[in-house]
Amino acid sequence: MNRPLVLGMGLVTLLAAGPPVAAQGPLDPQRSGSIFVQCPGDTNGDAVPDTDIDPNVKCMHLAGGDGKVTMADGTELYIFSFSDVTGVPPADVMDVGALAANFTAPTIRLKEGQDFYLNLTNVGMVLRPDLSDPHSVHFHGFPQAAPVFDGTPETSIAVNQASTLTYYYQIIEPGTYMYHCHVEATEHMQMGMLGNLYVEPRQNECDNSVLNPCPAGHVTGNKYVYNDGDGSTGYDVEYPVQIGSFDPEFHNASETVQPLPFAIMRDRYAMLNGRGYPDTINPDPIVTPTDRNCRPGGPCSPSQPVHSLITATAGQRVLLRISSLVTTRFYTLASTIPMKVVGHNARLHRGPSPDGGLTPGSDLYYTTNSVTLGGGEAIDVILETAGLDGTYLLYTTNLNYLSNDAQDFGGMMTEIRIGAPAPGVP
Repeated sequence: MNRPLVLGMGLVTLLAAGPPVAAQGPLDPQRSGSIFVQCPGDTNGDAVPDTDIDPNVKCMHLAGGDGKVTMADGTELYIFSFSDVTGVPPADVMDVGALAANFTAPTIRLKEGQDFYLNLTNVGMVLRPDLSDPHSVHFHGFPQAAPVFDGTPETSIAVNQASTLTYYYQIIEPGTYMYHCHVEATEHMQMGMLGNLYVEPRQNECDNSVLNPCPAGHVTGNKYVYNDGDGSTGYDVEYPVQIGSFDPEFHNASETVQPLPFAIMRDRYAMLNGRGYPDTINPDPIVTPTDRNCRPGGPCSPSQPVHSLITATAGQRVLLRISSLVTTRFYTLASTIPMKVVGHNARLHRGPSPDGGLTPGSDLYYTTNSVTLGGGEAIDVILETAGLDGTYLLYTTNLNYLSNDAQDFGGMMTEIRIGAPAPGVP
């Protein structure tokens, strides 16, 4: 079925499966420019449905641009990244998205079976107006059937400034993924265009109907990492944990219009979800004020909204969705609570079914205290907390990265706080 999509200042038609997108209401072309947001049931272009639609449809609107973040030692660094402008009228997107870049980028949480409409608007570089870089979204690791939505500029579309592209995905595989800009990938990823993305399995919402039966071992209302068929990946609370690291010299060279040091890139800030310790355990959004992201009489846009403080009650199973999009090196994360690895690169850690899928294959889960990830990898681990009470650590064993540049006792580390259950609660 044909679906219109914006390309630059013009309109093209691309072939994609799924229901047609309802037309938007009238817009002010002088304010909205070529920002054309598509979302079924949305009549005013803010990516929020205004009419009843299929509950399996999800829409989101990201802005790609620049901004600044604050490292745990107080250093401010220039970045490129995304911000969430879902709910913002098209006429205001260029203003709201300016200097609002987040690191890590806004978390995308999806469900298996959804139709996902992701709108990306390139709002330009406010601090580097000489740059006219296009941007894209690459859904890393996802089995994308339509190359045009893959985000690689060689085979798909990159979004120019003041333009919008709507990506369409049929969400068919659960697991932990990630997303990033794939234009000039080494530069844009080092500059911060990285985000958490994960898909919850259909098993979470089974109801034992003919069309949606529940597997053996399933407990209604519980949550699972994958469609495991036996309830073995059940968990109570989950946290995305994205490994990242920055080279401050690279970011400073970009801000001051100097040659970028690709060949001597050396990351000196190692982070979890865009923060170094102790900022990782600060549950509040971090704000890096600039002239534009703090509006008079209004709040400042957060620069680092995602913390890494992990909390649970003793007895709960904690799912950590660990991923890495680092462009320079491998990192090892260790936990002082044993980690049960149940998935790797958005695949359940299990052998083949002996009868063609009627029964689950053999578990290949294993328990470890450390996992090592390279750029583009994801690992799902479950922490068993029965009998625990107190503060535990998730940290890198690369000890030289337990620092915030020259400041020791920081870097890639966070806390796992396990509390005792309330009286009378098992």
